[in-house]
Amino acid sequence: MEPSSPLQIADFRRYWCARFIAVFATMSMVVLIGYQLYDVAREDYAMSVAEASFQLGLLGLAQFIPLFLLTPVAGLAADRFDRRYVAAFANGLDGLIAALLAALTWADALNLPILFALAAAHGAARVFVNPAMSAIAPNIVPAPLLPRAIAMSSMAWQTASVIGPAVGGLVFAQAEWLPHAISALMLGGATVLVISIRPIKASHGSQPLKPLRQIIEGMVYVWRERFLLGCITLDLFAVLLAGATALLPVFARDILFVGPEGLGLMRAAPALGASSVALFLAFRPLEREVGMKMLFAVAAFGTLTIAFGFSRSFILSLAILAMMGAVDMVSVFIRSSLVQLFTPDDKRGRVSSISGLAISASNELGEMQSGIAAALLGTTGAVVFGGAGAIVVTLVWAWYFPELRRASSFEPQELKREVKT
Repeated sequence: MEPSSPLQIADFRRYWCARFIAVFATMSMVVLIGYQLYDVAREDYAMSVAEASFQLGLLGLAQFIPLFLLTPVAGLAADRFDRRYVAAFANGLDGLIAALLAALTWADALNLPILFALAAAHGAARVFVNPAMSAIAPNIVPAPLLPRAIAMSSMAWQTASVIGPAVGGLVFAQAEWLPHAISALMLGGATVLVISIRPIKASHGSQPLKPLRQIIEGMVYVWRERFLLGCITLDLFAVLLAGATALLPVFARDILFVGPEGLGLMRAAPALGASSVALFLAFRPLEREVGMKMLFAVAAFGTLTIAFGFSRSFILSLAILAMMGAVDMVSVFIRSSLVQLFTPDDKRGRVSSISGLAISASNELGEMQSGIAAALLGTTGAVVFGGAGAIVVTLVWAWYFPELRRASSFEPQELKREVKT
């Protein structure tokens, strides 16, 4: 009997739990590394707010460099090897990084070079997780259930993104080393869960290609398919400009004066809004006019970013961040579903890695852009500038990629017919 819900599939349940606890751990790590770096810059190096904000921008660059260099390899690994082992290895490596962070924090041995190095190592580990995990879902869930499975997977990600930073911030306030130790244990659990999924053999097409040719083939495929290119680059440039997340430590410490506990809540607020929308979409997925809804969601994200930049109320800022997460979830859900359904299985790992590179580039390079803009325009000016830029990008992409506007359905054959019209 065919399952009517992804949760009826045992492998998907393991996949969902592994994704949840891994994201819980890594989001706690990311938030606290940023806060620790900003605090060390201010306290130990006596930097000004602008100088310490610039260090946050450099932190984003430190995480992006290994991502940029390793993304083609990560996508190839997800298409050539058992995707479970690729994800499990990367989660295990990230767990070791978390354990090292815990030990160095406990010993009060952190400085800027060490934090930059650990952030770069964390970025290198995560680049192998996302393409492998993204490519696993279509292999364990029937195609008709895939949009719902993606919504549930996004709900795991977003819910963990709510709880991870909030719990991490609260625990950090009591014992600074402890949240990193918890992250190490959780990443070990995620490794075990991923391995417990039934073996998955990635498809190589009719004739396996040499590794370099496979990497190039994946890049050329995305470049030639305007629909995929439009979906991926829309997220890249919009979030690259509207990346206010990197400046949250500045808002928490020097604008809203709410400390690490407040930072955890601020980082959790977008995910709270996103998880609420993901829960709704898991049971009532969008069906029609999905392309236009994606474009409207990105424009709304930019508008809300501007509002956040001007807010000086902690409660109002939390509410705006939650709404930002909600509209971003609509965009992420639609884009992820369209990319997975449009891509042949033998290319899913490489296309997922390119999509992941765009997402991470928008996050990490967005942090660098935000740090530089904050040093030049001030924190508020940087956030407002970025939000306005995201709106402009949406308008340009709606005009230059009409395929995005034409996409009205998640049905694979209908989708391909619509975007090629």
